[in-house]
Amino acid sequence: MRRKLLAGQIVIIALVMLFLVPGAAAGDAACDSRVNNTFQKLLECVTVEGVREHQAALQAIADDNNGIRTSGTPGYDESVDYVVGRMKAAGYKVTVQEFQFNTFIDLGPSTLEQTAPGAAVYVEGVDYNEMDQSEPGDVTAPVTAVDVNLVPPRASTSGCEASDFAGFPAGNIALVQRGTCTFEAKAENAAAAGAAGVIIFNQGNTPAREGLIAGTVGNTYTGGVPVFEATYARGEEWAGTSGLVLHMFANVFRGEATTYNVLAESRSGDAKKVVMAGAHLDSVNEGPGIQDNGSGSAALLEVAEQMGKVKPRYRVRFAWWGAEESGLVGSTFYVNSLSQSNRNKIKLYLNFDMVGSPNHVFFIYDGDDSDGEGAGPGPTGSAHIEKAFEAYFNTVGLPFKGTDFSGRSDYGPFIAAGIPSGGLFTGAEGIKTADEVAKWGGTAGAQYDPCYHMACDTFDNVNLAALDANSDAIAFATLQFAMNIQGITGEHGKGNFNPERWGDLIIK
Repeated sequence: MRRKLLAGQIVIIALVMLFLVPGAAAGDAACDSRVNNTFQKLLECVTVEGVREHQAALQAIADDNNGIRTSGTPGYDESVDYVVGRMKAAGYKVTVQEFQFNTFIDLGPSTLEQTAPGAAVYVEGVDYNEMDQSEPGDVTAPVTAVDVNLVPPRASTSGCEASDFAGFPAGNIALVQRGTCTFEAKAENAAAAGAAGVIIFNQGNTPAREGLIAGTVGNTYTGGVPVFEATYARGEEWAGTSGLVLHMFANVFRGEATTYNVLAESRSGDAKKVVMAGAHLDSVNEGPGIQDNGSGSAALLEVAEQMGKVKPRYRVRFAWWGAEESGLVGSTFYVNSLSQSNRNKIKLYLNFDMVGSPNHVFFIYDGDDSDGEGAGPGPTGSAHIEKAFEAYFNTVGLPFKGTDFSGRSDYGPFIAAGIPSGGLFTGAEGIKTADEVAKWGGTAGAQYDPCYHMACDTFDNVNLAALDANSDAIAFATLQFAMNIQGITGEHGKGNFNPERWGDLIIK
């Protein structure tokens, strides 16, 4: 059973309640039985507790599956089952769309240890990591340093030319230094010279290049041997150790995997005019992804459930995308699988990726490019979507800021197909400014999400006030466009959802 937050617990929630729920909040029983076909009724029933219920379920799934929900793993498959079950129970027509993709999955702890001279065990995530897109492998071999430069300023072309490996002993582990060329080029050159494994250590030329790299050898890497990354300090140590033998075990999967999109569609509404709202369901290999993107996925679930009895004017299609973290694979597959006539039926797409960042800003995707950050406007109609979100935030008295369509989330393939798009975002690895702190609070000089793509992206890695406000904004926009797309197509929808009256309608 859901519990309402007390109005005084969180300032922003209190403010939203002041505007949106002038009377008593609807009870659980009322929300379960009534048709939430007005803003007031829907927003009474979309609660942060309901969103957190879904996030808790996703966290439990991750806990049971090596701490991750990456597409292609059992943790993701169980996340799909959870969404499917909830959407079927809410009365939607549910489709699970299967597709194959090339993936890289961390299957569990890897190993790096010194076996000669002497013995030492190194700490994953501190001394080393598997490099993204490494091949799996289990290798024990002598280590040969390749053209490294440990003398300040440590300018390095280590491993960038095939000639660097002249005389390299085949079967050894190649120790190369970051610098000049791509990690893929270094690893490919090492493998071509007969290396059984590769360790790329950080360059050490600046403080920012001393720790772990968080790099990738790329999805086109063909070297066929495991690749680790390491700190500069460890690389310097190993380069100076005579007779060094290391054991490296890369416990990863790299190859083709099967995963899924989940699509839940209303059973009423004009099927020739479809309104879509989506969020990616998968996490990265490094953690459970309860903020990225359990926040958007869970908020969308809550909104969809509370709209389950609504009879929209237009068909509403909710989507939970797979393999977003592998390069928008699921949403791209979906859009590319549509015939042109079915693409034309989709009148707009709303995207919700990371909507509860701990050090948040309320970002709205810049449909008309009025913020001038350089990415350009979205397809015609995107500006109207932006204005809808702006109207909501203006009405409830919350500041907001435009953000570019940078191509980093699932709106990308919809925009490429000419479909008007928009959505919300609270920030990822970007750094919060002092001006932003003045508007939204938080910490200047820190990431919007300090746990972005990390193991600490757990149930606790969420700002509840931001999540609550954005969940209501998602509900507002989804219901609005389910009933009236006048600003997108020019046709008049339901009069009690007239865009010219948004302010009055939201607070009614």
